[in-house]
Amino acid sequence: MKDKLARNISIYRKEKGLTQEALAQKLGLTYQAVSKWENAQTMPDLSLLPALSQVLEVSIDKLLGYAYQDKKITIYEEEYKTQEYYWGLEPSRMCYRVLELLPPTKHLRLLDIGCGEGKDAVFFARNGYDVTALDISDAGLDKTKRLADKIGVPIKVLKADILDFRLDSNYDILFSSGVLHYIKPEYREEIFGNYKQFTNTNGIHVFNVFVNKPFIAPPPEKEPNAYKWHSGELLGYYHDWLIPDSSEVVFDCNSSGIPHKHAMTKMIAQKVSEIKTQRG
Repeated sequence: MKDKLARNISIYRKEKGLTQEALAQKLGLTYQAVSKWENAQTMPDLSLLPALSQVLEVSIDKLLGYAYQDKKITIYEEEYKTQEYYWGLEPSRMCYRVLELLPPTKHLRLLDIGCGEGKDAVFFARNGYDVTALDISDAGLDKTKRLADKIGVPIKVLKADILDFRLDSNYDILFSSGVLHYIKPEYREEIFGNYKQFTNTNGIHVFNVFVNKPFIAPPPEKEPNAYKWHSGELLGYYHDWLIPDSSEVVFDCNSSGIPHKHAMTKMIAQKVSEIKTQRG
């Protein structure tokens, strides 16, 4: 709780363009108090949370790191409430690349970021990975649990907003398909830095992201919380990792009932031990 609150105070303060001293002045405190909050040395008194929430213009729940539903986060929440699986039950092709590159011949922790209805997360669990599935959608997480129970595999589910969520323990594999476009540009460097920090040596990140192209029309879904990515942008956050695979594809899609196209970057990156140079 303390670390999450510290991180969120820092994020939302910077988002508002406030220095620690400016925030402290608005709250009638010293800047040292704010500094201690952001370094997780102390926590704000509970009586200060309403004022802090008002100054930073975020709900107290969001400040504390809990997913909130003041606004519609995903356009798929209603779709996920149906009995049918909106995305089907076949795992994505990227799942098989994970099996090839890092098979579960030993205990491996895997995080599916934006698991949707759980088809990929359940596939990984069936194949022996220790899986945590994360999503903002209650209906999606419910379906993930039901599918895992039906198949008879253990999965840990976690409700979180990708903008708020940060790792605080290590994983071997981070997997995400069709979700990273929800990350605001100003958050990306910090978020991917966190993902990389909490990945074990030789671990992998298997990600894809929609990229903007002038010759492809915007998708018909009109997602209010989606942000543009450009070719090569995702790869830039991994310049210091080994890149076993990176490609870009254009494909047809009919997810909304309206035929359209997407351009997508696919990337696999591996954390390799640094070489220690000797001097003298």
